[in-house]
Amino acid sequence: MSTTTAPRPVKPPRPAAPRLRTPRRAHAPGRPRRSVLLTALTGVVLLYSLLPLLWLVISATKSQAGLARSFGLWFDRDFDLWDNVSQTFTYQDGVFGRWLLNTLLYVVVGAGGATLLAVLGGYALAKFRFPGKRAVFAVVIGAVAVPTTALAVPTFLMFSKIGLTDTPWAVIIPSLISPFGLYLMWVYATDAIPAELMEAARIDGASELRTFFQVALPLLAPGTVTVLLFTTVATWNNYFLPLIMLKDPDWYPLTLGLDAWNKQAATAGGEAVFNLVVTGSLLTVVPLIAAFLLLQRFWQSGLSAGSVKE
Repeated sequence: MSTTTAPRPVKPPRPAAPRLRTPRRAHAPGRPRRSVLLTALTGVVLLYSLLPLLWLVISATKSQAGLARSFGLWFDRDFDLWDNVSQTFTYQDGVFGRWLLNTLLYVVVGAGGATLLAVLGGYALAKFRFPGKRAVFAVVIGAVAVPTTALAVPTFLMFSKIGLTDTPWAVIIPSLISPFGLYLMWVYATDAIPAELMEAARIDGASELRTFFQVALPLLAPGTVTVLLFTTVATWNNYFLPLIMLKDPDWYPLTLGLDAWNKQAATAGGEAVFNLVVTGSLLTVVPLIAAFLLLQRFWQSGLSAGSVKE
């Protein structure tokens, strides 16, 4: 008797496992995302900002004739930087040095005073309650929106009535008012000084003046430096106000003095000194760059204060 073996059932082939897509690498929380477009735009802005400064540095190394015969963004065959600097300080009996001292006077008294008033006013508006505070806020915001050129003619008429035109006070007194600096210190002092810290100082018997100088002022240091930088740049580059207030060249700031040298070429019998104008402009920029580099850490911390909530 023969036996037959039943055929083994054939197992159907297993379906191929679906290919899983490789998961994208998760973005690290601490690493900023890279953007080609943003990088390109930043490069364009950087080039736009540095190109005039590069032209100024290169042109300051050229003589009067070298400015005309050479390309603007490349050096001339003669390197006359040190000779230009020497001539800038000795031309017209060294009036450039007088203009530099005038500018320093306007900055120290005007910008320094504006910073002090902004710190005092901002602290008072942020930490004290008094009637009419909303009206003061509206006035400050309105003053920020009004351009300074719109107030130049009324300021000139007022100063001429009291006989202060053609004096340093005609430039210093208007520079003492900085609505933007006051508003910035107001906003900064609101979050920078804890109310509990001030109450603790008062409980310990500290007067309001001592509380301000020993408790509040150290906390306001970053904002103070930020306002100081803004007011310094505004006063250092001020042109229109001295133009209408001053007639005596001995009281000119650097901006007005260099403009007078630049206009000499257009007057009858005037001497063209474009190389000295360019060199003087470079010397004018150097103190501002030094101030930003020295106070950069305070300035950055002042701008970023309040951006993170504890």
